[in-house]
Amino acid sequence: MNRRNILWSAVSALGAALGASGAKAAAEAGTANKLKVVYHLSDAEKVNFVLGNIQNHIDGVGGPDHVTIALVIHGPALKAFHWAQANPDISKRAGDFSKDGIELAACGNTMKAQNVTLTDLLPGFLSAEKGGVVRLAELQSQGYLYLRP
Repeated sequence: MNRRNILWSAVSALGAALGASGAKAAAEAGTANKLKVVYHLSDAEKVNFVLGNIQNHIDGVGGPDHVTIALVIHGPALKAFHWAQANPDISKRAGDFSKDGIELAACGNTMKAQNVTLTDLLPGFLSAEKGGVVRLAELQSQGYLYLRP
């Protein structure tokens, strides 16, 4: 009777270990298969269009948990995200995207040219210190798909 319990315990432990290993592999595969996309925005007249594309992308895949998105902004488009002059719709969208885990990267060179710091931008932004185009290339080298609507 004692041997049977020992054998049963060993088989149960092995099954649990294999099950946990399989669950971990499935979780890692799900993360590995998660699409990564970087949106590139530089044209001021395309700000609302690009933000709409990002929202449609999130909605189309079933929510922000199903995609990894970054938005890299440089040039004239960055002015739309200046805290002092951003319209309420852009402020709300940027805030929602930030809460959803979307990287909002502002070109460091554009920030210098526009004489702004991160505190002058809407909350949630990070500075692409080496430049927006460098950040785009870094993300693409990490497997992000490049979109410039």
